[in-house]
Amino acid sequence: MMAFKLSLTRLRGWQYLAGLYVLTGVMVAVLPAHAAKAISAAGEMSALATAPEPGLVNDDDRFMALRDAALHEDARAVQMHAALLGNYAVPSYVDYYLLRSRIRAASASEVQQFLKKYEGSAIADRLRNDWLLVTGFRGEWESFDQTLPAFVLNDDSQVKCYALLSKAVKQQRVSPEARVLITSPKQYGDGCYRLIDYLYEVGQFTDADIWAQMRIAAETSALPLAKRLAKMLHVNEKRLIEMMDKPKLVVKKAPANDRVSKELFLLSLGRLSKVDPELAVEAFHRHERALSATEKAQAWANIALPASQKLQAVALDYWKRADGASLSLDGYQWRARMALREGDWKYLKSAIAAMPIQLKNQAAWVYWQGRVLQQEGKKEDAQVLFTSISDQMHFYGQLALEERGQKIGVPALVRAVTNEEVATASRNPNLQRALKFYAMNLRFEGTREWNWALRSMSERELLAAAELARQNELLDRMVNTSDKTKSDVDVNQRFPTPYNDSMYKATQAIGVDMAWVYGLIRQESRFATVAKSHVGASGLMQVMPKTAKWVAKKIGLSNYVPHQVNEVETNIALGTNYLNMVLTDLGGSQALASAAYNAGPGRPRAWRASLSRPVEGAIFAETIPFTETRDYVKNVLSNATYYAAIFEKKPQSLKARLGMVIPKGMSADDVQYPE
Repeated sequence: MMAFKLSLTRLRGWQYLAGLYVLTGVMVAVLPAHAAKAISAAGEMSALATAPEPGLVNDDDRFMALRDAALHEDARAVQMHAALLGNYAVPSYVDYYLLRSRIRAASASEVQQFLKKYEGSAIADRLRNDWLLVTGFRGEWESFDQTLPAFVLNDDSQVKCYALLSKAVKQQRVSPEARVLITSPKQYGDGCYRLIDYLYEVGQFTDADIWAQMRIAAETSALPLAKRLAKMLHVNEKRLIEMMDKPKLVVKKAPANDRVSKELFLLSLGRLSKVDPELAVEAFHRHERALSATEKAQAWANIALPASQKLQAVALDYWKRADGASLSLDGYQWRARMALREGDWKYLKSAIAAMPIQLKNQAAWVYWQGRVLQQEGKKEDAQVLFTSISDQMHFYGQLALEERGQKIGVPALVRAVTNEEVATASRNPNLQRALKFYAMNLRFEGTREWNWALRSMSERELLAAAELARQNELLDRMVNTSDKTKSDVDVNQRFPTPYNDSMYKATQAIGVDMAWVYGLIRQESRFATVAKSHVGASGLMQVMPKTAKWVAKKIGLSNYVPHQVNEVETNIALGTNYLNMVLTDLGGSQALASAAYNAGPGRPRAWRASLSRPVEGAIFAETIPFTETRDYVKNVLSNATYYAAIFEKKPQSLKARLGMVIPKGMSADDVQYPE
């Protein structure tokens, strides 16, 4: 799968949210006035009810039309379709789309009636989310505060920002929570924008907080956020745009002796470093006499982050000159990653120690902190950290287990779920709705209902739900559901091996590791044969159309036509052959080849070429510049290790699978492998 492809579920999720949000670099609540117009005249309703739209042959078709109309805020069409769905199998969704299409005009009592009628359902919580956005947008804090405690999922960043804003207007101090919450501009929207505005207005946020937000905006190229912040700081928009788009011009001359000029100069160094870190360093040195010690540290930090993401070894030296600088969450992690890449364990220790607690407690940094302690000879302290995560079935849990002297085996099989347990699961109304939606290819709604049902399930019930998914050929749901258990682990559900005969033939024919291929498929499609990304990758192995055509020609697949990429055997043949090609091209490293499958082969070649020394595969994986590819490689190789344990019926080593990543041109004979 090529980099940054959205899953089908996430794509549907975006389509669903499109009616309430418009994405313009950040998420902003948009509630057009025309959406408030409701059709209430009895005569008009009667006319609508007797005028079915051509081509809608059954209630499912009408429901799909209703949903589409609601997403486009076409209240008239919503009323027409809803009037014909009085006996629909999922009435809560009919009522939801009916109300949602006029949410701005809806009264609090209408919303409360819906919530009461469908209390405890997933769609009620969805409407509660919608209503919180409306009341937060309006500043109707009494209604917002009454609704918020019942919001079960509480997974909307805008709602969280409105919640802090509601507290702030009541003169509660919320700035510490706000600083932790607002770190990702793509999730801000109206709620987070207004929270920043208000906290600054009442003095809970200082100029330093706003400039910290401006650094985040500059790092992530979030121009809408930067423009809003610029107004607060009285920064001329022309100067802002110049900093964002033409930083080379800004750093040509020394900054004037005022805060705005100096901050824009420092941010320009970071922006220039995205393109040319060396040029940014030259500019800094030309004008460093105009900067204080604190400003110099910030300049080095601003230069170091893009240089790190370009994997320049010199970035570590930049970080060492940046002590005391204000860092984003990315900054804290990349400082540690560059220490890892260059083998500076002492500096890695201080980099992890300086991380905010929410980063320091992540399994990745718990593991690397344990490795630091090992380097210092504090083996008992290291083992305490490794033990704390070694029961977790993921990349760093597996590595921690190996540091404890064990290898990765297959968990003991649990007692199989009974027919009675599966029958009980099949009667769950949320799962019933989910299955209906999946049958209609409404994966977003189906997943919402499915996940809602899982929230209150015991481990046995989760296994039964996973089996129900299997029986309905929803292997992706089976895997995701079974993944949620902690003590009762059904390895056959978590690591299924469908199409085993086809997979065996394909992998044996070219000599590629079948466990690795299964590990990749589990990450790519979760075994959903109909999976298709928004950029067109298809099937089990998510093969891109151009790649499929190229590979088909290479392997002599005669009479290949594009639609064949969705056929299981063809998809496996194309995917495994392509994977083997990149493996050969990249020296037999599964870590490099997995990265190539996700991000294209050119990027891993460049990442390897930037190495100044051989590194452990785990270090290479942690320092991949793309977040998606970094997570992808970890997950694929973690999966592959479990599959190998299943196939070979003996414990496996993830560290051995990762191996060492060697700079091109260096002989493997010269490399000392970790034990």
